[in-house]
Amino acid sequence: MNEIKHNWKKWLYWFALGVALICIYKILDNYENVMGVLNTFFGVISPFLIGIFIAYLLYMPSRKFEELYKKTKIKFISKKARGLGVITVYIIIIAAISILCAVILPIVFESITDFISSIPHYIEDAINAYNNLPQDSVLKSQIVQDEIHNLQNIDIKQYFNVGAILGYLVNAIGAIFSVVDIFIAIIVSVYILVDRRKILTFFKKLAGAIFKERTYKNIDKYFNNSNEIFFKFIASQFLDAIVVGILVSIAMTIMGIRYAPLLGFFIGLFNMIPYVGAIIATVIAAIITFITGGLSQTIWMVIVVIILQQIDANIINPRIVGKSLKISPLLVLFAVTFGGAYFGILGMFLAVPVIAVIKILIDDFINYREAKKKKVKIVKEE
Repeated sequence: MNEIKHNWKKWLYWFALGVALICIYKILDNYENVMGVLNTFFGVISPFLIGIFIAYLLYMPSRKFEELYKKTKIKFISKKARGLGVITVYIIIIAAISILCAVILPIVFESITDFISSIPHYIEDAINAYNNLPQDSVLKSQIVQDEIHNLQNIDIKQYFNVGAILGYLVNAIGAIFSVVDIFIAIIVSVYILVDRRKILTFFKKLAGAIFKERTYKNIDKYFNNSNEIFFKFIASQFLDAIVVGILVSIAMTIMGIRYAPLLGFFIGLFNMIPYVGAIIATVIAAIITFITGGLSQTIWMVIVVIILQQIDANIINPRIVGKSLKISPLLVLFAVTFGGAYFGILGMFLAVPVIAVIKILIDDFINYREAKKKKVKIVKEE
């Protein structure tokens, strides 16, 4: 009987392997058709994936408002606390987007337009400054002169046409997201936020039915830890970026720096990338300020920005973030560099929470192995 059972398992293994090889061959043989099917599939589910992501970002704020509404003595509000919490969050988001589009974006757009239109003049000033250098200057080499000559023959305006850039951005966004997809994503996010308890309960029951108790507990533990790390990092960095952007914009405006709203917005946005982002944004802002305002203004700008970043790093950011992710700066630097090299700006931004989750897994594995070795050692000694 055991021999029959062993042979049955053996044949089942080889049969499964054969089916897998045939499937791989068919996929490679019909690569274009398979990719077409996959593209269609992901195109259909993309609004749902976006809706899940939106719900994930809005989960914590909606839960906070829900808890607030539950404490009220008005029965209707306390009973409908979850729905009212979701509605409140969306009202705040709509108001914030309206303010952004009506107040902040026009100022930033005006700065971008002015800067782009002024680029040819800045280049011309730089060329004139170069021509006024002494003939025996190190920079008066033939290579530099050839490059400047080539630069003069280039029509800069065709590369920095604001209308063309905006048109390209609109077309790119339209190619990725349609109005229908965005509408479906919002509806999906609302349903998920309202029925989140039922959804989580279902997946917990499903995981409990599939996995053993120990495996289920580990999955639940790491899911909760990962969720806490990701949400805390994303939400806190976004809020911190807004605060830094506003402070830098105000400081630059007081100093009379040209394109202050644009540079403040830029520094705030890059501040979301730990360590590296602040350095990159400050260097680029310094170059723009040097071109538009000279060396003295650049030095003062850099000093003020560094002071504000230190205030943010030591006072504002710890209060917003709360608990630290408990990973070393060297590990953060490695994660940001690696993430940026393979996944661009998004990789630089998400690399830190990902490396924090990986660190938790590695630490738990090390602790498990050490505990196991100690247990074996005790048994041997006995």
